[in-house]
Amino acid sequence: MTAATGPAWQVLHDDAVARLEAWVAPDAEQERLRLTYLEHLRAHPDAVSKAGPPAHLTGSVIVLDETGQSALLTLHRRARQWFQFGGHFEAGDESVWAAATREAREESGIPDVTALPEIVQLDRHVLDGDFGTCREHLDIRFAAVAPRSASTAVSTESVDVRWWPVDALPEGTRDELEPLVSAAVRAIGARA
Repeated sequence: MTAATGPAWQVLHDDAVARLEAWVAPDAEQERLRLTYLEHLRAHPDAVSKAGPPAHLTGSVIVLDETGQSALLTLHRRARQWFQFGGHFEAGDESVWAAATREAREESGIPDVTALPEIVQLDRHVLDGDFGTCREHLDIRFAAVAPRSASTAVSTESVDVRWWPVDALPEGTRDELEPLVSAAVRAIGARA
């Protein structure tokens, strides 16, 4: 047993497996990713830890306003791009969902923002830049709703936090964010 496979990490590993096994992917590409994530988790007991393999699981949350017309994004300090809120799991996170919610609260400055419990999208992406041993994120993505009037704050990992119209997302991130926003709008609409 290593620091990345101890009891606290096993809870997250088991939760990731259970969530991914239960999730019904909306299309063939998402199903392929779901199966890839499960295979990766089986091959790497430390796949939920940043100290694990260069490709590891992360959790994130796209925050929409009540109308679904605006998305709250963060300008990532290291990547210098606009993204949803999210990042690495930490020992002590009770679940993948709880970790993603924690990240959204820390990075948005909104203390009561809470992700919906259902996965809305999976995204596997290679990291560009100086991210140490991290080379690839297998991101499990959730959605949340917050009022546009909510007070936000910039975290140490960000340069800015700002609402963007979903039909005018920032240049350079639209290809990644538009499918996530669409998935979140469907998930939130299904709950209404």
